[in-house]
Amino acid sequence: MTARLKPDISEQLAATGSHVLDIQSSILGKKWSFTPADERLAAGISQSFGLPDILGRLLAARGVGFDEVENFLNPTLKTQLPDPSTLKDMDKAVERIAAAIIAGEKTAVFGDYDVDGATSSALLKRFFKSLGVELHIYIPDRIAEGYGPNAPALLKLKEQGIDLVVTVDCGVTSFDAIDAGTKAGLDIVVLDHHRAEPKLPNAVAVVNPNRLDDDSNQGQLAAVGVTFLAIVAVNRILRARGFYTEARPEPRILQWLDIVALGTVCDVVPLTGVNRAFVSQGLKVMAMRQNPGIVALGDVAGLSEAPGTFHAGFMFGPRVNAGGRVGESILGARLLSTDDPLEAKAIALQLHEYNAERKEIEKAVLDDAIARIGEDAGDNLVLMIDGDGWHPGVIGIVASRLKEKYNRPACVIAFDENGVGKASGRSVSGVDLGGAILAAKEKGLLVAGGGHKMAAGFTVTRDLLADFSAYLNDHVAAQLGGQPLAPELRLDAVLSLHALTLDLAAKLDTLAPYGQGHAQPRFALAGVKIVRPRVVGENHVSCFLQDTSGGATLKGIAFRALDSDLGELLLKSGPTPLHIAGHVSINEWNGRKTVDFQIVDAALAS
Repeated sequence: MTARLKPDISEQLAATGSHVLDIQSSILGKKWSFTPADERLAAGISQSFGLPDILGRLLAARGVGFDEVENFLNPTLKTQLPDPSTLKDMDKAVERIAAAIIAGEKTAVFGDYDVDGATSSALLKRFFKSLGVELHIYIPDRIAEGYGPNAPALLKLKEQGIDLVVTVDCGVTSFDAIDAGTKAGLDIVVLDHHRAEPKLPNAVAVVNPNRLDDDSNQGQLAAVGVTFLAIVAVNRILRARGFYTEARPEPRILQWLDIVALGTVCDVVPLTGVNRAFVSQGLKVMAMRQNPGIVALGDVAGLSEAPGTFHAGFMFGPRVNAGGRVGESILGARLLSTDDPLEAKAIALQLHEYNAERKEIEKAVLDDAIARIGEDAGDNLVLMIDGDGWHPGVIGIVASRLKEKYNRPACVIAFDENGVGKASGRSVSGVDLGGAILAAKEKGLLVAGGGHKMAAGFTVTRDLLADFSAYLNDHVAAQLGGQPLAPELRLDAVLSLHALTLDLAAKLDTLAPYGQGHAQPRFALAGVKIVRPRVVGENHVSCFLQDTSGGATLKGIAFRALDSDLGELLLKSGPTPLHIAGHVSINEWNGRKTVDFQIVDAALAS
């Protein structure tokens, strides 16, 4: 029998498209709207698959078709993994890599300094190591070398006797550097996923599902996903050519899915298609604690439960990133590729310290940026803020914080003494920032630039900043079709506190993993009181939520809210009832499970 919704859950499900609780502008300036869903499809999913009504609606609202439900609920690589050969240039790329392995050529991987680059590099390193073949890892220094391949580094690799370089999570727009490396005698294979231009680098092969001429429909892949597909294809060639013997057995590729899951989650790519299988299966591998580096990350972060997407994205990822931001860029790749628990522990502790340093630098830059913006952020669709001497390693995080605070795409630029600015941008739903940056580069307004829809990086000179800013705003305005940028918070239902049970939370967990493209369900709680609010940790606000009758009570927390209007409202609302928006989660402590509510927005209940 299909489980049905309680009346207090379903009463506002049918109002699809209407404003939730008539909230036109919350404390964070957002309009609350129901996530659109085909109600007939939702009912059909619930009835046919024996799911509670709320799960059927959540699936329908996230674009899961009737024929896709089974694979969505049970994502496996057997059903979701595409044939690597469907990606343009993949066959050429893996033929060259396999030839290098068989011939014993010296090979290097050139990776980006973020988590996607570190996991891609470590994944390739582990594959080569399993074959008894050495692979040299090169990760550029963010400040001294910048993003992507550079000619001096490639020429240095050539001088060291390297025959083949595989770039991961970078390279698709590194035309001059790759051309210099190719002319010096290097064979270069590009494995990337960032937005490509019509022109491609002069490489042996350029594998990128976001090439303009790639029709694989795998554009959601992170670079680590592209790298995993390449390993699958190389392994297939080696098997066919008799490379594996009793003395040199074929490696178990699936043992590295924990690395693939980490890179996929942290690069905030859509958790759809094969990405969902990568993360779902990879988290299971992660829970087995096979990778010493990931185990050490969990230990230094104080993880005491099975890891999920939250832990990967907010506990592991920032620490792996910290080396590339304020420390040694190669540490993340070394951590994830070592088999020595002692080395892993030492690196994880170092990254933990770098992460603490990163937080201090980030706060200083963020405070300075907000002070420069002042009371009025202006009318531009894209917030553009620059500063002299800001640390380039934290500008991406600061851009993300400003995007959240001001509800618009934000770009943060760190200028050096020569008037050259390295910048990072973060976007909002409906605005393709990476496409806009590439267009500006093609117009000659940027020294370099690239990215994807939600994030981008670029280099700009001070004399072109005004022209670039004007062009970027015009480009975004054209994307929006002249419509205003209207911040909106999509919610799935209005619940009562009585409905927030462990049973409901467990049912919601059956749709995990959640992430970009498959958002964690958000709910509204109508007219609740904030009881015993207090500051916890560095800048989180904890409280208890209580219904107006004084009955049901639930613990709530708003992360990073202390210095925001949301945090101030929670701390000072007193007996005034509020409408609260957020996520349901299960908290485990000392063997006891309770339901928590992660608050993301609020409004006065008038």
